[in-house]
Amino acid sequence: MSQDAVQKPQDADEASLPGRVWFFRGSRAAVSIPALILTAAFVGYAGLARGSGLSLAETLLMTGMVWALPSIVVLTGAISSGLGLVPAAIAVALASVRLMPMTMALVPLVKVEGKTKRWQLLYISHFVAITAWVYGMRNLPNLPREGRLPFFAGFGTTVTSFVFCMTGIAYMLVERMPPVLAGALFLLTPIYFVCSLWSASKISADKAAMIIGLLLGPLFYIYLPGLDLLWTGLVGGTIAYLITRYMRRGLA
Repeated sequence: MSQDAVQKPQDADEASLPGRVWFFRGSRAAVSIPALILTAAFVGYAGLARGSGLSLAETLLMTGMVWALPSIVVLTGAISSGLGLVPAAIAVALASVRLMPMTMALVPLVKVEGKTKRWQLLYISHFVAITAWVYGMRNLPNLPREGRLPFFAGFGTTVTSFVFCMTGIAYMLVERMPPVLAGALFLLTPIYFVCSLWSASKISADKAAMIIGLLLGPLFYIYLPGLDLLWTGLVGGTIAYLITRYMRRGLA
């Protein structure tokens, strides 16, 4: 009997599992190194929030509602610097615009035509940030389509809930934490982001965009502060696209 013949019944059984089973499987998968690194980064952010004068309620509200750490840091900086509501909203929107194409790439992966409801897509879209997105894009294609959305929902819900609780605990204990340690924990996230995005890159254009972005990022940070992330992504991605397109034409 071939391996394919053995595998097909297992695939059929997996696809027929109820959504709550996939949800709990996603919750178990949330106990992972990426989630722990993200938690450590939010522990570092708790120190930044307290040092910026934010209350515990404000810190937790931003953690739960905004969720994406770069956007939270931008909002915290805007509040601490005394920016008005409109400039702060624009700054956060520019920092979060990267999440839109990420969500657009994820939705076709988890959507089941005729079955997936809009509120379900809206619910999981809240968890779209680098950690959950990279994990989902790498692992969801290996799951039956019917199990992808509840699995991702379980993963995102568990990670968000755990990080939310740990941020609150860290806020109350941060005064006892050495500042160097808080800063080191905070910097774990960008390091993890770079490594994860590189390993998840499927095509040469993705890796080229990352390399160019790492080179251009410091320049835009110096000369266009506040818009550095937007211009780095726009210019770096465009250059990477043009380079890889030219190389493919040359090979053809």
